Amino acid sequence: MHTLNLGILAHVDAGKTSLTERLLHTAGVIDEIGSVDDGNTQTDSLALERQRGITIKSAVVSFLIDDIEVNLIDTPGHPDFIAEVERVLNVLDGAVLVISAVEGVQAQTRVLMRTLRRLRIPTLIFVNKVDRGGAQEESLLRSISEKLTPAVIAMGSVDGRGCQDARCTPYTGADGGFTDRLAELLTGHDDALLAAYVENAAPLPYRRLREGLAVQTGQALVHPVFFGSAITGVGVDALISGVRELLPVSAGDAGGPVSGTVFKVERGPGGEKIAYVRMFSGTVRVRDRLPFGRRDGPAGGGDGRGGGGRGEGKVTAISVFDRGSARREAAVGAGRIARLRGLGDIRVGDTVGEPDTTGRGNWFAPPTLESVVVPSAPVNRGALHFALAQLAEQDPLINLRQDGIRKEVSVSLYGEVQKEVIQATLADEFGIDVTFRETTTICLERPNGSGAAYEIIGQDPNPFLATVGLRVDPAPIGSGIEYRLEVELGSMPYSLMRAVEETVGETLRQGIHGWQVTDCLVTMTHSGFWPRQSHSHGVFDKSMSSTAGDFRNLTPLVLMSALKQAGTTVHEPMHRFRLELPTDLLGPVLPVLAHLGAVPGTPAPHGAVCVLEGEIPAARVHGLQQRLPALTRGEGVLESEFDSYRAVRGAPPARPRTDRDPLNRKEYLLHTVRRIAGRGDTH
Repeated sequence: MHTLNLGILAHVDAGKTSLTERLLHTAGVIDEIGSVDDGNTQTDSLALERQRGITIKSAVVSFLIDDIEVNLIDTPGHPDFIAEVERVLNVLDGAVLVISAVEGVQAQTRVLMRTLRRLRIPTLIFVNKVDRGGAQEESLLRSISEKLTPAVIAMGSVDGRGCQDARCTPYTGADGGFTDRLAELLTGHDDALLAAYVENAAPLPYRRLREGLAVQTGQALVHPVFFGSAITGVGVDALISGVRELLPVSAGDAGGPVSGTVFKVERGPGGEKIAYVRMFSGTVRVRDRLPFGRRDGPAGGGDGRGGGGRGEGKVTAISVFDRGSARREAAVGAGRIARLRGLGDIRVGDTVGEPDTTGRGNWFAPPTLESVVVPSAPVNRGALHFALAQLAEQDPLINLRQDGIRKEVSVSLYGEVQKEVIQATLADEFGIDVTFRETTTICLERPNGSGAAYEIIGQDPNPFLATVGLRVDPAPIGSGIEYRLEVELGSMPYSLMRAVEETVGETLRQGIHGWQVTDCLVTMTHSGFWPRQSHSHGVFDKSMSSTAGDFRNLTPLVLMSALKQAGTTVHEPMHRFRLELPTDLLGPVLPVLAHLGAVPGTPAPHGAVCVLEGEIPAARVHGLQQRLPALTRGEGVLESEFDSYRAVRGAPPARPRTDRDPLNRKEYLLHTVRRIAGRGDTH
């Protein structure tokens, strides 16, 4: 038995959940097809999903195609839940990208396809809703070729397009036009096939073309396009045949070292954590002691698990997916997806065993919005933090931020729909009514130049038994944070070195203006400590011996001094936009764009319609969307997506600081000195 981990992706309302239902019905897993509108589909199991008719969380369901066990993962289509899609992409063998034949290629479609191609995930395209009025065929194929990828080929034709009795007929080797198009497409990526095509007067054998199509689809070089309707079932058999023939099954050595990725975490009825793991190598068995941690290693720390972000747990139960249900098994091997219990501290994004070597990571932009969550009843503040912490287990990009001074909690967001979902979830699952403050944009800081600072042990005003020197230098855009040593690794115990490195990552979450600092190189230039010692004939005395707490307290002060010397510039997120509007309304729209801080390019008129592309601050996109109908007589169409960060013009926005802000710590130092006598309270 082979395994294929297959993702279903689409722009919202393209019909991917309906397609999932149809696939399960065709495979005999369900007797009756559920409806998104009726809220009775297999994969939209959350009450909120059924109420809203949208997918919020990824869901896994299994079915068989001959000797292939397909783990089908249904993903959210709304852009506010793109993080859920990203986690799924890291575990896929192949994908089906669903496009509506009526709406065509949409903004999210382009984002998804660009990422699938970048990750080289083999992808089939399914054009859904051919039975709906306004369905496209040839024009949509041209749009797919122009906007998504030129390497596409239609695998069949549509008769009665736009009618309820629409039919889809697969092409065969007897269709000369199809075989000619297929040969032309495949020879562009295969020199041997090209030579055979040129040298032989006779057409290439159809069997060889199909074999070449399977190879190049499996290499993500070409993307076959299937037409059909998830509602009527037309064209779905051809799609299933394409999945079986053209997408590669899982690979991996079940006898190798254990390696897997956690792409989803949920809690069971008793509150226990359940981790969804894709196994890339090795075999996990019940009662195994399983190490887990972050893919990107221990740098940054701050996760409370110790050991540089690594943890370990004992697997108490394993469930695999089997024809629409979950089945307990004693072990799970490479290539499969399983639900593991017993790993209490595990989180989304962790690797189990050894880090995987797939080369996949984070490809979508992080959230660019944040908002303060306020409980309607102040007595629920503690319960709210607990509830949000549980939601952050399922979606770490929520990124809880506690303001200890104002006693407020803020969360990171992709959009307003996500905010509404969080609000409804807190009410339904935790019984907490909340409101949100105004949504603001998340900026970041980058150093302007270099800066350095140090504090020496035993010298005023340093109250800590530690020597720390740090230098901050700018790094290339997109490089993140790099940490290096200019001191000997053996100059201090490893635990103290580790404390400095982890604290650097934590401290850079708030820069001079309160925003996270990135694209910088931090170098440790000075180090020193007092070894464990005691008074004569006494026991170990913290008051005369350095501990990790000394370094964790001193490092933020030194780092922020160096950062102030270097200076930082605040950068705001920018969206790339594409605006279609009536040509005669371009004049009135341009001043509005300028007022919103947009930088449009050269207009491209196409008769009565004009296309305008450019960039706009992420904070202004929602305002443009609200004003667009009135500005364009309701005919304007706006697409936007995150593009990059741009230096803020004018006075930089300051972010409200938390009680952990290390920038102005004089009062903190005085407080620490008053408590220094016992030293136990400060560590």
